[in-house]
Amino acid sequence: MAEPSSSKPAVPLLKDELDIVIPTIRNLDFLEMWRPFFEPYHLIIVQDGDPNRTIKVPDGFDYELYNRNDINRILGPKASCISFKDSACRCFGYMVSKKKYIYTIDDDCFVAKDPSGKDINALEQHIKNLLCPSTPFFFNTLYDPYRAGADFVRGYPFSLREGAPTAVSHGLWLNIPDYDAPTQLVKPLERNTRYVDAVLTIPKGTLFPMCGMNLAFDRQLIGPAMYFGLMGDGQPIGRYDDMWAGWCVKVICDHLGLGVKTGLPYIWHSKASNPFVNLKKEYKGIFWQEEIIPFFQSATIPKECTSVQKCYIELSKQVKEKLGAVDPYFTKLADAMVTWIEAWDELNSTTSEEASSKSANGGAAATK
Repeated sequence: MAEPSSSKPAVPLLKDELDIVIPTIRNLDFLEMWRPFFEPYHLIIVQDGDPNRTIKVPDGFDYELYNRNDINRILGPKASCISFKDSACRCFGYMVSKKKYIYTIDDDCFVAKDPSGKDINALEQHIKNLLCPSTPFFFNTLYDPYRAGADFVRGYPFSLREGAPTAVSHGLWLNIPDYDAPTQLVKPLERNTRYVDAVLTIPKGTLFPMCGMNLAFDRQLIGPAMYFGLMGDGQPIGRYDDMWAGWCVKVICDHLGLGVKTGLPYIWHSKASNPFVNLKKEYKGIFWQEEIIPFFQSATIPKECTSVQKCYIELSKQVKEKLGAVDPYFTKLADAMVTWIEAWDELNSTTSEEASSKSANGGAAATK
């Protein structure tokens, strides 16, 4: 008799504490491959593009689906902070979720295999990353000391071995790497075939380019900072949504003493987007990031800011003051950051049952 697969836990981890958020413009056939891992969980699908188009979801999944009409109805005028015709719309799913944890994945990401040929349960690895502490204050040369078979190396301060709460788990990709347009153009055939069996904590004071296609986070710890900005339709920039969120998140995590991990798990990124289309979206960002990165590297948040919301509002003020001179877009973005926090608080207030009910009933819920 064949042994049962060990890749699927007997009892799914955090089954009632995690939502899977998927932005899409197409039918979600890719979920069939993920069924063994995703079916026990609740899905929040954010439909981009034409709200009159019907998105088909395979039978058996528990989900709610929100299109642009739903977003406008739920947020009213504040819906202006949610991007249109861009995967940045996924952050609306973060806002309406009522769970402690979020995993978000793109619909062109498939199940990868580890070097032994076994299917990788990406969600399970993300959960393990989030439930174990991070080490942002001192680098451990054996990577994650909390993994089986690893520990703190000689010389690691005992006073820091309890670690810090992990707010973000940033996964990677086999096959198509997450390259910018210029790199895509000069390396059109390059594929990532290297499976590195490691999880690292990104040190305090170090920024990183966050990719949203295979990402998990603790919504209670850092959710209000996971705003993917103004991108896509009507905006001068695209493909910087997840990176903008990552820079904001990292500065705030550093301030609040939270950790960010990167490495495992891998997913299989199935197709490369058009580099010429990407170049049009990224063109301004390629120049602007030379101003944006130093801004975030030097950003400081006053000690009086003790919540994610207060930190984010403070950061928005600094964006307006210092990046507004780079381009008027950043003034608009700073205002949208404030609107995002207002909308988040309205939908997530513990005293506002009406707001909670409004979000819960806003989308088309279905279980098949």
